[in-house]
Amino acid sequence: MSCNSCSTGKGGQPKGCKNNGTCGTDSCNKLTVFDWLANMSLPEGQEPFIGVEVRFKNGRKEYFRNTENLSLSIGDVVATQAQSGHDIGMVTLTGELVRIQMKRKNIKIDDEEKVLKIYRKASQRDIDVWSDARDKEEPMKVKARQFAIDLNLQMKISDIEYQGDASKATFYYTAEERVDFRELIKLFAKEFRTRIEMKQVGFRQEAARLGGIGSCGRELCCSTWLTDFRSVSTSAARYQQLSLNPLKLAGQCGKLKCCLNYELDSYMDALKDFPKMDVKLYTEKGTAICQKTDIFRGFMWYAYEGEWMNWHKLTTEQANEIIALNKKREKVASLEEYASELIEDVKSDFGNVVGQDSLTRFDAPRRNKSKRRNPKRKPKRAEVQKQGGEAKKPQNKSTQKTGQKKRRKPNPNKSNPNDAK
Repeated sequence: MSCNSCSTGKGGQPKGCKNNGTCGTDSCNKLTVFDWLANMSLPEGQEPFIGVEVRFKNGRKEYFRNTENLSLSIGDVVATQAQSGHDIGMVTLTGELVRIQMKRKNIKIDDEEKVLKIYRKASQRDIDVWSDARDKEEPMKVKARQFAIDLNLQMKISDIEYQGDASKATFYYTAEERVDFRELIKLFAKEFRTRIEMKQVGFRQEAARLGGIGSCGRELCCSTWLTDFRSVSTSAARYQQLSLNPLKLAGQCGKLKCCLNYELDSYMDALKDFPKMDVKLYTEKGTAICQKTDIFRGFMWYAYEGEWMNWHKLTTEQANEIIALNKKREKVASLEEYASELIEDVKSDFGNVVGQDSLTRFDAPRRNKSKRRNPKRKPKRAEVQKQGGEAKKPQNKSTQKTGQKKRRKPNPNKSNPNDAK
């Protein structure tokens, strides 16, 4: 599903909305909501909800009041109220679903400070001013970064967003410490001739606004569907038995990957049946320490102190049984008794998905490497002489008479002149 901006332009080159996966002109945008109540009529006497959800650049969504009772639908471009002037956005949701969204986010429709109103549907002139302002953002970002470098400010300007009427520009930046950018704002106001607003965002929010491709080969979760950023700690990697390599665990934002929390609950539930790895097993043969665990199959490997090369595989039930006996001041004979009870059923978990067809059915047939007979090779002929109708046995060359002339063999390639006659 794409919009007109995503189609091809002159010479077959793609146009693109230049919004890095969050389209700003039609329904192929970030977090598009399907209004499954659109075809349902309201009960008699109930007025439609006046709240409307409007989306701006890079997935920024806000709620407005439709006080003018405009007939709005998803995809309409509207002019909304701003702190000063007006802004241009796109309607993404109307009706009763907006009431549910505002209730979930604890936003009241009567709060006039947070919930502003919609002025009108955007005219062609409003859209032209808005599109011209959007075209200025990229060259402005290049100049703004150069100004910050010249002033030696420890900050990074990640994005710029113009207001719909081009009266204000919001600069989004990231910084690890507090930054004094008063001199920078003076340079911006002198160079760009507009009102300036600086807004600091986190590193995760910066990656969500800019977008990109993750190490998994797909678009970043934060730029496509993820809205809330939960805290991620290194303990999530420890529970999943991942190597604590910061280069592999960090995402494009420089922080730990959000996907480390996706399967963490499943690992936590599976680890409830496992004893702690620092618990030792006491046997009559010696003390065993856990070396490795397999969460999916439910196995644990133990090794005796001093015999670190010999590992003994136990199930979680067997390990818990030995620990329970140790708490009663009892010791088992050895781990070999439990390890010998494990009978592994090794089966091939693959099959011939092609069926009975040969895997080499598409290969070129091999040529027969056997030597062909040379037609020019002289065939062996038995020396048979008929004397009086009786055949004699072939004689060796040594037994032939010296005065006897040898019979010349006919040449098959040479034509006989008698045959022509």
